[in-house]
Order: sequence, then structure tokens, then C-alpha cells
Amino acid sequence: MSAHRKKKPNQRNERHGAAWGGGRFLLLALILVTNQSFAQRIRAIQDGGDASAIQRISPDLAQILRGNSGQALRVIVQYKNAPNSKQIARAQFQGARLNSSLSLVRASAFTMSPAAIRALAKDGDVASISPDHRLKGMDDLTDSAVGVSTAWNSGYDGTAIGVAILDSGINDNHADLQDSTGSVSRVVYHQDFTGTSTTNPAGAAWDLYGHGTHVAGIVGGNGAWSGGRFAGIAPNVTLIDLRVLDKNGAGSDSMVIAAIQRAIALKNTYNIRVINLSLGRGIATSYANDPLCQAVESAWRAGIVVVVAAGNYGRLSVNDSNGYGTVTAPGNDPLVLTVGAMKTLNTADRADDQIASYSSKGPTTYDHVVKPDLVAPGNAIVSLIDHGSTLEAKHPANKRYGTIYPGYRPYFSLSGTSMATPVVSGSVALLLDQNPGMTPDQVKARLMKTAYKTFPTSTTAIDPTSGQTFTSYYDLFTVGAGYLDIAAALNSTDLAPAAAASALSPSATYNPVTGKVSLVNGSSVVWGTSVVWGSSVVWGNSVVWGTNVNGSSVVWGTSVVWGSSVLNGFSVVWGSDIGSNSATSVVWGCSAFDAVDASSVDIDGDE
Repeated sequence: MSAHRKKKPNQRNERHGAAWGGGRFLLLALILVTNQSFAQRIRAIQDGGDASAIQRISPDLAQILRGNSGQALRVIVQYKNAPNSKQIARAQFQGARLNSSLSLVRASAFTMSPAAIRALAKDGDVASISPDHRLKGMDDLTDSAVGVSTAWNSGYDGTAIGVAILDSGINDNHADLQDSTGSVSRVVYHQDFTGTSTTNPAGAAWDLYGHGTHVAGIVGGNGAWSGGRFAGIAPNVTLIDLRVLDKNGAGSDSMVIAAIQRAIALKNTYNIRVINLSLGRGIATSYANDPLCQAVESAWRAGIVVVVAAGNYGRLSVNDSNGYGTVTAPGNDPLVLTVGAMKTLNTADRADDQIASYSSKGPTTYDHVVKPDLVAPGNAIVSLIDHGSTLEAKHPANKRYGTIYPGYRPYFSLSGTSMATPVVSGSVALLLDQNPGMTPDQVKARLMKTAYKTFPTSTTAIDPTSGQTFTSYYDLFTVGAGYLDIAAALNSTDLAPAAAASALSPSATYNPVTGKVSLVNGSSVVWGTSVVWGSSVVWGNSVVWGTNVNGSSVVWGTSVVWGSSVLNGFSVVWGSDIGSNSATSVVWGCSAFDAVDASSVDIDGDE
């Protein structure tokens, strides 16, 4: 754990270590162990033969347990109600080590043996036990591509808007993260949730990996070292650093959930209106059963716009699936704003921009939610370097020069949906600067409705490492509602009614009789065909999704291109039982506990 630093009177630049609170629970466990009735209750749970215990263990965890010889596992135990000290003590009596308390999702994170997991599953207070999945971070023409100059010329720069960066940390020593005086950092709060060191050998504080500093620069760098050339989207935002990835870019579900809890708790203190999650992992279950997805939904309902990377698996072609069905969690949740990556082709003209071949595509595994929601520039994005970080050492050729001192390189280039995500987060801050009363649903609705929707039918790209050519099709599972256009969003006056609107992304369903895939919308969903958006504007599917959708029906292989053939890769996403939620043929299978790597650090971009 990182040590606390003395809080400054104005509460800026606070440093905090994560407080897991395990000590008092361990003491309580020791007291309770001596109680005979308590021990008897434990034996009753162990020997009760509760058939429902099997259902309390998630399918992916069950798969891991079958092949485990006794090695302790990190798990998240969700309870029917917020866990109390007695319930924690029962788990500790089994030998579990408490890692963190996750009250946001009525859960606790433990390290437990397989035997202890099976025993605890018999506890009637337990709702489910799932793996504590490991996660990784997903790695100046951008401003022109999304029209950010319109915001700046109108005086919107994110002032007083707080953006929580849940990543590998932020090195607030970079000049681009200072305020207009150049003497006070706009990173006002730091907290570590990884329990690892926060200072590297070069003395860089809080970001050993380098990913979070780069992401923070895209959101809110002011371009001090480049004369404004490499400024971020919202150059005067307040940044809240919640560190969930270590020096290798690795973290876990419980770390992210704990950080989300903290962001919600700090919402009023720092006016946190946006959470940026440039990270993800494979999907092992429906979003409705995933504690990580439940956590992001809690933040959304607390009034915070959660912006999440779609993932970098668009080149993954399982049985000719052409990268479909590869959106990662928690980007699979229908509430959050999920972002795919575009490339600017080194021009300021948006019309020639193309989808990045590595950008993950929907529909989502298990639930078939239409994702991503938007796309934004994410290829070869120049932002802040963290000197002494893992990424700098791994990719020295990615360093970029500033304009202040010759020979000094304060910037760095990375590619991935991780870089596209903070572009959207910064844009959300600009929109909230203009309209501070907007709800997360209204923000998502406005950005999707005003997105740029003119695309080619298909494009090709070359992986510079392998030389392999990839073909991408511009359907709603690839580009969502379109290309982020912050200028159009700021110029729009349309506003979904706060009381009735829900910006849940729709799901897709397959009709084997007609051979069509249709969008399924609830009656309260803002882009449902019968919902009036504002006083007179009917926001139907053809408005949100553009010409890719014919009414409320998506014609498989025509309006929505699925690879080069109608059925190519179809069963990979939809399961072997077409039209159901069968998970027998899904991309992620049961390997998500070991985490399919969602990192952007090895994404070289497209040629």
C-alpha cells in the first residue's frame, strides 16, 4: 500500500493508499473461532449438501475449479445483502484472506482455496462467487477530426469538470497537467488500489507503467510543452487519479470496483462527472451477472458518465468471424458509453478517416448488445510521456519532440481503443461544461445522435508487424452510431427528457425464419422507434444509426455486413444454438479468469 501524505489545506494533490479494512475482520474471526456454536454452523454449511451451491459458483469459476489442484484463487463473493462482519468472518474461518470490501456491489474480494470456495458456496447468504478477473490497459489531428476547436472557440475547456482516470496512475509532474499559471497541478487527488509501489527508479510518481499519464494527457493536457500542438480535448479539466493497474499494466476486477466506489464517494468533492476506463478483459458471463458491470452501472446511476474502451481484438478471426463479438468487459454493459478506434490517416479532413482494423466489434458475447456506441480517433495518438515508465522502456521509438527545448521529448505515441476512449471522455467534459445539468443518459444520447455517419462500405488495412491485410465493414457493430463530432453535439439543442429517457444500447436478435437480425428496444429506450425525443423530434433507429439500419430491422449481410459472407463467423458470436444465448462457441470461452490481454501496448496501429 502506498503511504498517506499530509493533506494540503485546499485538498489539492492528495495522496491516499487504499484502505482494505482487513485487520478488524481478522480480529473478529479469531474471536468467533472460539465460539463453539459458530464452528458448528460452519460444519453445517460444509456438510449440508446444498444443491443450490453449484448455482452460486459462476460457470467460468467452475471450469477453473475443475482443473485446479489446490492453488488459491482470487474471487469476488457477492452476497444477497451488503456483507456484515459475521459473513466476512465465516469466509475467513474457511481460510479466506480478505482483499477488499466492495459494498458498491454487495461483495467482498477474497483469496481462497478451491475447498474454501466450495464450502462458502453453501452459505445461504451468498448470491454468487466469480473470479476476480485480471485486467490490463488497452492501448494532433485528433482535435480536427472531432471538431474540438468549436468548443475551445466558444470558451468551453472542461473547467470545473472532474474526470476520474482509472488506470496505471498519473505522473502529475508533467507541465501539460499544470493549471494556467504553470505552478499548480490539475491532478487533485491520487489513490492506489493495487498495493504496489507508486514510484519508479527514475523518480516518476504514481505511474510506473506510463499508460495512465498518456490517457490523462488525451483527456486534459494543455499542450504546454508543444505550444498547444499536442493539447488534450478538455485542457482545463480537473483530474482524479485512481490507480488500478500496476507497472505491467495489470489489475483486477476488485481493484477497479473499489476505485469506482471511491469515485462515487468523491463525486461531490471534485465534481466528478466522468469516469474513463481504458481497460478491459474477456467476457465470461452476461453483464447482468458481472460484478464489474454492476459497478459501472452504479456509477452511471450516481450521475457519472462512464466511458469504456471497446477492446483491441478486431483482427481476431475465430472461424472466419472477422473480429465480430470481441468487445471486452465492462464495455459490454448497455448503459456505458463504449468507444471504438478510428485512424485519421495523417490528414485534418475527417472524410477520409477509417476504422482501425484492431478495434473490437459487437455484438457482445452472451447478450448481443449493439456495441461500440461511438468511434473516435485512437491510432498513433500523441500524448504525454512518463519518463522511466515500462512503456517508455518498451517502445523508445514512440517518443515525440515538444517545441520548448530542442532534443527533449515529452510526448509519446500509442494506438488502441484506450486512446480513443479519453477522446470521448474529454468531449463529455466539454459538453458538461456547456450543459452542466445533463444526465449521463442525455450525454450519451446527444453524442450518438450527432455523430458523423458518412462512411465507405469497406476499407483495408495492413498490420505493420505481420504484413497481414484486414478488411473492415462499416456496420453498426463496427462503428456504432458513428464518428464522434463534438462540434455537432455542442451546436445541437436536442435534449432527451431526463425523467423518461434511458440510453441503454439495444440488443440484436436473430430470426432464423426471415434470416434477419433486428434491434430490440425497451419502450423507454431513447432510440426506440416510438419514443419522441424532445418536443417534436422522433429519434428512430434511422436517425441514431444512420443508413446502416433499415427501419428497426437489420438485414444480415446487406445493411449490416458480416464479413464477406452472410454466415461467416455467425456461430462464433451467436453460439452453436443460433438465436439463443448459448456460450458453447463464444470467443472468450472460459479463459477470462486468466484474462485475454486487452492491452494496447503492442498495438502498432495500421499502415
